Amino acid sequence: MRARLLPWALSVAVPLAACGGEASAPPAASARYAGPMVTVARGAVPDWRSVSASIGTIRQAQALARIPGILTTLLVQEGDRVTKGQLLGRIVDSQLGPQSGAYAAQAAAAEAQAANAQAELSRTRFLYDNGVYAKARLDQAQAGARAAEAQIRASRAQQAAVNAVAGQGAIISPASGRVLLAPIPAGSAVAPGMVIATIADGQPLLRLELPESLAATVRPGAAVLATLDAAPVRGSVTKIYPAVQGGQVLADVAMPGIDDRLIGRRVAAKVAAGSRQALVVPRKAVTTRFGVDSVTLVAADGTTATVPVQTAPVADPAQVEILSGVYPGDRLAIGGGK
Repeated sequence: MRARLLPWALSVAVPLAACGGEASAPPAASARYAGPMVTVARGAVPDWRSVSASIGTIRQAQALARIPGILTTLLVQEGDRVTKGQLLGRIVDSQLGPQSGAYAAQAAAAEAQAANAQAELSRTRFLYDNGVYAKARLDQAQAGARAAEAQIRASRAQQAAVNAVAGQGAIISPASGRVLLAPIPAGSAVAPGMVIATIADGQPLLRLELPESLAATVRPGAAVLATLDAAPVRGSVTKIYPAVQGGQVLADVAMPGIDDRLIGRRVAAKVAAGSRQALVVPRKAVTTRFGVDSVTLVAADGTTATVPVQTAPVADPAQVEILSGVYPGDRLAIGGGK
């Protein structure tokens, strides 16, 4: 009896099991991206080249010693601001004082001789008018008076010359600006031509040292990017010097925010040497995760795919250059496809 019921039970159990199971659901359709997009295209961008740069000024004026002597007074030090014509120090020549005194004594003696000659001339003229002396004696007295006056003028001129030389011991600032160097301390012996102080003249600027290979591509007005105190600053080339020194060409850059407290300070800079073709997209189209940059490609049917890319910064902080990973004509989702 069990043998006859077993096939029937199995035949009934199989359909029941099939009816009690759940049917598998069909796969859901993938979402289509419909947000903002950008199409990758090639465009001209500045060809930035890293160059050596330093903070400088248009000119540097030097206050020089004009006479030999001792630098008895130095009124400024490095970093001080001075104005044109300001007294910076004084040089004293110990020989000029005695020379001036000697010429003053000669002038005093000449004045005494001139007074005596004038008195003698007055007596001689009186006697000549009364017929006592001849005309020759009067002429002799007049010549002696004139010689005495000339001796007075000569002594005074020599004394003035010595005083003028002594006045050249005053060191006057040739320009307005900041004192960069004052290498000679007070009390030192100096000679004519020695630099007492170096003064930065004019507004501070950025001075580029361009290789000879860039001299033909960089023009006045070219953009320059520099990093000052960890902040990027933009400027433009105002002057290119027409000379090559040590394989380099100097160029001046007008740039706001330059501090002239450290003239000669080296800074990182880049100059736009012409243009080149590049793939530049909005920075919002690039997502960075775990140090890897990626973009979201949008296909024609709206499906998306994330691909890694290699990027490089550009002058505009809102944009970025893509070096590899995408091609012209690709569509990228703005905001990572979210």
